[in-house]
Amino acid sequence: MPVEPRPRPLWARLLLVGLLLVPVVEIVVIVLVAHLIGWWTLLLLIVFSVAGGWLVRRQWSSTWTQLQDALQTGRMPARELTDTALLLVGGAFLMIPGFVTDVVGLILVAPFTRPLTRLLLQFAVTRRMWATVAGPSGSMGPMGWRSTGPRRGDDQVIEGEIVDDDEDDTP
Repeated sequence: MPVEPRPRPLWARLLLVGLLLVPVVEIVVIVLVAHLIGWWTLLLLIVFSVAGGWLVRRQWSSTWTQLQDALQTGRMPARELTDTALLLVGGAFLMIPGFVTDVVGLILVAPFTRPLTRLLLQFAVTRRMWATVAGPSGSMGPMGWRSTGPRRGDDQVIEGEIVDDDEDDTP
């Protein structure tokens, strides 16, 4: 009997569509900007890449210092790890030539917009974690494990006999 392949999850399909659409959108935006300002478009793309690289490098050293401080004091570095992830993804977007990816990269990297993107990322990860822990039925057992045993309302009766070992040992 052949095994049917599992359908791809929604996030994988959206990622595939995004990877196909981003270059098309970038080319359209670059052409539109080139029609407006001419050959200065190339210079603007280079300036965005250099400025983005400088910003990532500056923010990276600050975030790295904060991460080391958190680890040395024994504090959980959740904020610092989130910032590190945002800097990595934002830096990758800034290295891709194009205006749309540069704007997204700057939103992820800039120190005045990163708190909002950090909150959005933490919310998304927390929501995904709870959906995974709770399972499709939403039932959770101890320590967050999904309960697989009988649930409240089941009419399962197990018959047996109670044996007390202490009765035989008494003189």
